[in-house]
Amino acid sequence: MGFLKRLFGICSTRQPANAACWSYADGKVHVELSEAPELEAPEGAIRLEGKGLPDRILVVRGPDGQLYAFKNRCTHMGRRIDPLSDSEKLQCCSVNKSTYDYSGLVMSGPTTDNLTKYPTVIQDNRLTVSLM
Repeated sequence: MGFLKRLFGICSTRQPANAACWSYADGKVHVELSEAPELEAPEGAIRLEGKGLPDRILVVRGPDGQLYAFKNRCTHMGRRIDPLSDSEKLQCCSVNKSTYDYSGLVMSGPTTDNLTKYPTVIQDNRLTVSLM
């Protein structure tokens, strides 16, 4: 990520190309995986925002093939989070580079608080993320 992007807190992870691939209701996010090709490959990721969500969400397919979901807000300055290539790490998109593992635990950087990780379930090619 370039310095100017970091300076302004611009993340690399994009929203899904098909905005209709996900919905939010009753404290749960549902993602139709057949409609979210960004999540097919390891390290694929999407950020979910709007549609009444109480917080931004980052969904990542880890190198192990599992899907992980996090509150997409760095616990240091509130910027968005991006997955790091070729690792099981997430990093704030700001110049401070707070870094977390896929459990949400702080690995490095100025933050001292862990990232919120949400439970996920996959059933019938649908990802459900419980926010409560």
